[in-house]
Amino acid sequence: MNRGFSNTRYNPEDDKQQARRYQGPNVFLRLSKYLLAFRWTGLLAMLLVVAANVLALLGPYLSGKAIDAIHFDSVTKTANVDFPTVYRYCAYMVLFYLLSAGLSYIRSLVMTRFSQKITRRIRSESYNKLLSLPVAYFDKLQAGDVISRLSYDIDTINTSLTGDLVQILTSLITVTGAFVMMVSISWKMLLVFLITVPMSIFVTIKRSRMVRPLFRKRSAALGALNGYTEEILSGSKTIKAYGKEEEFARRYGVQNAQASEAYFMADYQAATIGPSVNFINNLSMAIISVAGACLFISGSMSFGAISAFILYGRKFSGPINEFSNILADLQSLRSASERVFTLMDEDPELPDDPDAVALTDVKGEIEFRNVKFSYVPEKEIIHGLSLKVPAGKTVAIVGPTGGGKTTIVNLLMRFYDRDSGVILLDGIPINKICRDDLRKAYTMVLQETWLMGGTVAENIAYGKKGATREEIEEAAKRAGIHKFILSLPKGYDTRMEDGGLNISKGQKQLLTIARSMLSDAKMLILDEATSNVDTRTEIKIEKAMLKLMEGKTCFVIAHRLSTVKNADMIMVVRDGDVVETGTHRSLLEQNGFYAELYRSQYV
Repeated sequence: MNRGFSNTRYNPEDDKQQARRYQGPNVFLRLSKYLLAFRWTGLLAMLLVVAANVLALLGPYLSGKAIDAIHFDSVTKTANVDFPTVYRYCAYMVLFYLLSAGLSYIRSLVMTRFSQKITRRIRSESYNKLLSLPVAYFDKLQAGDVISRLSYDIDTINTSLTGDLVQILTSLITVTGAFVMMVSISWKMLLVFLITVPMSIFVTIKRSRMVRPLFRKRSAALGALNGYTEEILSGSKTIKAYGKEEEFARRYGVQNAQASEAYFMADYQAATIGPSVNFINNLSMAIISVAGACLFISGSMSFGAISAFILYGRKFSGPINEFSNILADLQSLRSASERVFTLMDEDPELPDDPDAVALTDVKGEIEFRNVKFSYVPEKEIIHGLSLKVPAGKTVAIVGPTGGGKTTIVNLLMRFYDRDSGVILLDGIPINKICRDDLRKAYTMVLQETWLMGGTVAENIAYGKKGATREEIEEAAKRAGIHKFILSLPKGYDTRMEDGGLNISKGQKQLLTIARSMLSDAKMLILDEATSNVDTRTEIKIEKAMLKLMEGKTCFVIAHRLSTVKNADMIMVVRDGDVVETGTHRSLLEQNGFYAELYRSQYV
């Protein structure tokens, strides 16, 4: 697979450098822009969080009042209970807790909607970004890794926004409210937290710094595993044909073990934060209980006040413990966001030149003038190519694998930009032509076929906007697949499975050829277009192709030299150089490299 960008040179360090831009607060600053985009929904959710937690915070206060309504006479050993007061405070508690629960339920619905809006926008922007990226961008990443960013990483963002954001706000409200209530009850007992809270903060920060890179490694490991899984699934038939199931099972086991180890290390280190902080909080509760008992004996505090203070102490220390667990999720959120934002900030294809012209009347004359190109620096693939193809002529590009045949086509389409030299279409440098117009001037039939989910007719009509059913059927007839389509359950209205998995490779190729026949483009590129069909079908297609190619400038890449005999010119490419040019007959008479290739196939 070719490596490189169409506009820039690929450097493996680029991803790492770009990811570093989002380490630290930059990730959360970037996420905050999405939060602000749906601020009114978010504000409603926050108001519900505040209301629900304020109502819940009144519970310990009312509980303390209810306890103080019970008076114990130490002399007579009897209790005097003010039942109306106890019932009143208990009723208030039930009412407030019910209201808090109801508001929390509504808040969860609003927050779910809020997070879904954000993640939907992030996913849409990420997908739209993919469409704007150079074709060669996908050469540097496995498809599974890209899918992982669009699915797992964005789902991680969604989960964190739904749960962690609410939990953080809840914790802030609870800690603040509990602190105020404890100050009003007894500031002396509050001094215990001056020791335990800094200890909790120190442990949390220390462990979080250790956990942060582990979550980044975990996300990368999952992306690599998904990429390898996609590779295995796409090559499952080849794996079975060569009996390599056990070998690939072993390789997958290694990848799976690495991903599992990355998960374990991240989750293990994160899991140690909670118990450590919880131990410190339990210690503080023990000290508070002892201090409260002393104050009760001295008559400085009532039993109800001590009970309320301990409950508020639990509410105060509980969120601190929960926050330590949230930090682990925040590290996962940051790692996922880094990967998504790195994708979203990749450089798109360079925009058209300000003076780029639109193509109106394409004739199809192509000329290369001393064109040089390299995918990576210091490794030139095309060495000073010069070639002129008159409009309406057919050029066959042949040669050994890796010689630069497909690269020439990629340069024609501006999937990659040449390093030097110039490529002209009808006398105009292609970098001075609007990229969309340039690519619409071509029709491509590739060796790797692609069919979208939809009907057979929709797949063929993809080659021409607004194509009629008559035009679709005529294209299918010319491609020699009309009878096969009619044999399908619903004919042209039969729905294709994803990627055309319910038909053979040869039939898929014929459908893509029919698609190209429907196009009005003046130039045609055939990259091993008949490689997946049998000899008899190939002959039928070649006859149809001759009609299709009439009046068009055609570039044909082929390894099977029988398909290029009738080309107006054959260009033999070897190691990035055009070593021979001529017709089939003249090249055989030269008895050079082309003749050697031809004899190796047919003699």
